[in-house]
Amino acid sequence: MPVPRVMGILNVTPDSFSDGGQFERVDRAIAHGLELRDQGADVVDVGGESTRPGAERVPPAHEQARVIPVIEALAAEGVTVSIDTMNAETALAAAKAGASIINDVSGGLADPEMYRTVAATDLIYIAMHWRGHSTEMANLAHYDDVVTDVRTELKDRLAEMMVWGVKPERVVLDPGLGFAKTARHNWALLARLDELSSLGYPLLIGASRKRFLGKLLPADATTTDRDLATAVISNIAAQANAWGVRVHDVPSTEVALSVYTAMQKGKKR
Repeated sequence: MPVPRVMGILNVTPDSFSDGGQFERVDRAIAHGLELRDQGADVVDVGGESTRPGAERVPPAHEQARVIPVIEALAAEGVTVSIDTMNAETALAAAKAGASIINDVSGGLADPEMYRTVAATDLIYIAMHWRGHSTEMANLAHYDDVVTDVRTELKDRLAEMMVWGVKPERVVLDPGLGFAKTARHNWALLARLDELSSLGYPLLIGASRKRFLGKLLPADATTTDRDLATAVISNIAAQANAWGVRVHDVPSTEVALSVYTAMQKGKKR
């Protein structure tokens, strides 16, 4: 079975929950993007607006000033780049700068022009399950059954984007771990990925360093201490035939996926 693509996270922001401020300078961001590629990332996901709980919105012009120079430089070096944005204007600018993928955590709900833009660019479109912006999502984590509800809401998003001409074969779905989800919700989604896969679309799993993993660790653990748990989830995602995993620490996920690959080879007689 194919191994999931590894999407390395590159936050060009001052306030992301794990690495905010580390790569805010363009030169540092470019260097880290190249490092992620050299470590084995298949895609470098560049974002200019934090989506951590409580984060404030960033004007599209400000977002683009952060990400476009980085995307241009990485694309010029042959790096496959995705743009992590909820703004259609930024998605279009990123496409022109060389991005190959639009990673929209709002699944098209934050900007009514997003589906039109995706259809026009014909890029791969990652649509995440989303219920509201970071400042309000904690109050939206109410479900009858989280897996069934997420599946239904993603199905609704799929129907809408097809109306606007988005090609089904260009779509990847993301269950949105941590976005309007409690730890219990996140674990339920991971345990029942097959129900989400039954929609017939590839899945991206983004669990990296998220708060629900921190609950497994000692109280004084740092966000980077969550990388081992993240790598384990990357292996779980591989077993569920996920299209990709989105991670901060590429080397640990590469090891986890190597274990998965070795196990698959061991099944062959």
